[in-house]
Amino acid sequence: MAHAHNKFKGFVLVITAATIWGVSGALGQFLFTQRGINTEWLVTVRLLVSGLILLSVGAAATGKRILAIWKEPRDSMELIIFSLFGMLAVQYTYFAAISHSNAATATVLQYAGPVLITVYLALKKGRWPAPVTYLALAMAVSGTFLLVTHGDPGELSITPAALFWGIASAVTLAFYSIYPTRLMSKFSSVQLIGWAMFIGGLVFSFVHAPWQVSGTWDIYTWAFLAFIILCGSLVSFYAYLTAIRLVGAQTASLLASAEPLSAAIIAVSWLHVDFSAFDYAGSLLILSTLFLLGHKEPA
Repeated sequence: MAHAHNKFKGFVLVITAATIWGVSGALGQFLFTQRGINTEWLVTVRLLVSGLILLSVGAAATGKRILAIWKEPRDSMELIIFSLFGMLAVQYTYFAAISHSNAATATVLQYAGPVLITVYLALKKGRWPAPVTYLALAMAVSGTFLLVTHGDPGELSITPAALFWGIASAVTLAFYSIYPTRLMSKFSSVQLIGWAMFIGGLVFSFVHAPWQVSGTWDIYTWAFLAFIILCGSLVSFYAYLTAIRLVGAQTASLLASAEPLSAAIIAVSWLHVDFSAFDYAGSLLILSTLFLLGHKEPA
């Protein structure tokens, strides 16, 4: 009964996180295109503010135990690696892909990540992936091909930069989901995510300082920024890593298919992003790989 409860809780957490991420992506696109907000500035502020809030909550609840993750060199090194190549990388590559394309396209491209996770876990266990995995890979590649070329190999329907950052976001999503397994078994989500966000934001401050503000500021800018920081970072990343703890990286990443669906719906209906038949077909192929892999027992 407890196992079933944890599984259900994990499902609810990851779907909640994914839906919020999708909404955040669309709001980020609005800020970039309609309010002139700088991508690097948004990532820096999002990480710094979210990290500081989480660390403050953790310190209030546990006192000096919030510093426990720094006691052993191995823990510290893994935290820094996760902060830079997991937390910071997955946020920056995603928002960079949005700024070069749109929320729907960027989010769909990112969801090659679960396929990478499935292949990695199969190889790690020393066995070849099941036939269904090869089919899923073929569908993911075909979907990406349709999405970025609209069926013409000689033409890109999105910019090379958008394609690069979209694929990079898929790789970093896979790394983010897999790498911190040992740290998650040892430390709380508040400790791990709080420090990872703060370190990522601190490092990225040297790329774009948080006090170098640009863009048009009105009630929508403030409201959407608040949602991206509080819900899109604090709530969603905490929920996602907690879900990984409950149901595993592969299952969590597959269930997170709610993100591209929510991002696409909002981008097309609210931001009036032009989605062609090729875009819908490519998106359907990529998302179908998640449901296809989801019918297997996760590795």
